[in-house]
Amino acid sequence: MGLNKVLLLGHLGADPELRFTPTQNPVCNLNVATGEKRKNQDGEWVDHTEWHRVVVWGKQAENCANYLAKGRQVFVEGRIQTRKWQDQEGNTRYATDIVANNVQFISAGKQDAASAGPSMDEDYGQDSSQLSPQPTSTPVGRKPVKQSEPISLDDDDIPF
Repeated sequence: MGLNKVLLLGHLGADPELRFTPTQNPVCNLNVATGEKRKNQDGEWVDHTEWHRVVVWGKQAENCANYLAKGRQVFVEGRIQTRKWQDQEGNTRYATDIVANNVQFISAGKQDAASAGPSMDEDYGQDSSQLSPQPTSTPVGRKPVKQSEPISLDDDDIPF
């Protein structure tokens, strides 16, 4: 038996891409950048950015598409999965993704906090039973989330 677990803390390099499978199951792709400082061959410290393709499924995928935007900081828990396929020329191609089990929205990032939707520490507060995730404005190109009255959610319904 083995362990396949990934923990990432990084920023989105692009807006989330939401699609639906033929059976209408939501799937969202996130491009997450993580960074570190390393010494190069000359002994100088340089920044290094690593890009991660994250795949989110189901209700959590829809929440990511509704509330996340480029620059937003996220914490991702998931597993590594490698896909294999043949391209149009018949070459074997591989891609390695992070399949998310949990995505937490950390901060508004480089955007105005109001346009990036709720953040965990600002809008959700301590009492998750009274949680009513509702963006204060709609990012360009996104459908607004309509809620006529606050809703009460169980811990299992919370998107993080």
